[in-house]
Amino acid sequence: MPDPLYVTSHQQHPGEQGPAEDPAPRGEDLAALLDRLLSEVPGKTQKDLATEAGISYPTLNAWMNRTRGTSRIDPDRLRDLVAAFRKWGVQVTPREIFTAAGRPVPGRTDAQREERLLRLYRQLPEDKQRDVIKYADALLKVSHVSAQ
Repeated sequence: MPDPLYVTSHQQHPGEQGPAEDPAPRGEDLAALLDRLLSEVPGKTQKDLATEAGISYPTLNAWMNRTRGTSRIDPDRLRDLVAAFRKWGVQVTPREIFTAAGRPVPGRTDAQREERLLRLYRQLPEDKQRDVIKYADALLKVSHVSAQ
């Protein structure tokens, strides 16, 4: 019997289904995290989570059973999982979900940046709002000139 300390890979025989292609990040992988978070919501199932997040049940189930990798999950689907759990009162951050999926945590979406800019703009007095518009106009002119 080989020494388990020196085994570097698992050999897969033809026709066998191997584990998902993604190595688990340090800590919980996506399956473990989703399982733990679901356990915090009594009465909710994988099917409920799939429906709430707008993900097909077979896809979510494959992630949970580790038969489908997580390296190509659309970031919006991961955000949808966060939103679903938050709606159910579970404290989870996008960073936790993305990290568990072995994915880099992306920055804010365009919509989030626009929303933040508008929120800040509305808090400014009217004269400062005019200054912001002048500044944005000047930035546009400079960027158009440098692009030529």
